[in-house]
Amino acid sequence: PTTGHVLNTCFEELVESTLIQPTFVTDHPVEISPLAKPHRDFSDARVERFELFIYGRELANAFSELTDPIDQRNRLEEQVRNQTSLREAAESAALSRGGEKALAEWRENAEENYAVEVDEDFLDALEYGMPPTAGMGLGVDRLVMLLTDSASIRDVVAFPLLRQTASQREASGGESEEEEGDDEVSE
Repeated sequence: PTTGHVLNTCFEELVESTLIQPTFVTDHPVEISPLAKPHRDFSDARVERFELFIYGRELANAFSELTDPIDQRNRLEEQVRNQTSLREAAESAALSRGGEKALAEWRENAEENYAVEVDEDFLDALEYGMPPTAGMGLGVDRLVMLLTDSASIRDVVAFPLLRQTASQREASGGESEEEEGDDEVSE
């Protein structure tokens, strides 16, 4: 893991839950914000990004978008390399812990087990030119969580998407949702 990922993990584990009053966390590490513009006031690896926390939960996320196609390509390629090495290390650890069965279970359920690819279409669009851009995401679902004091987002989403785990498939006789003819969408 990079320094930015370690800082982010420490923040999430040690600080995030203590932010009761509305708090803006600014100047995030570049490693966890590959689409954000480098910070104009600092020459280190910080970006122009903030998150709003209330009652220990993230309510909003915002940043100035990176519009430099060369810098963006370098960041995305670095992100792919980092994710690949994390996946390889996790696969190796699962294999050494429990053999092929543990590896198969890890591949089925692990958060780290997703493909990260460089988005060439996005980079092509940046090369044509993109004006200075910024955006903010305010999660209405997170706002409802705050107002209802719900611990899980699944408690407030009207139709939560459920991903069937390997153990759930095993319990249902090994059939997937699609094989059962279920019309629900699964993650």
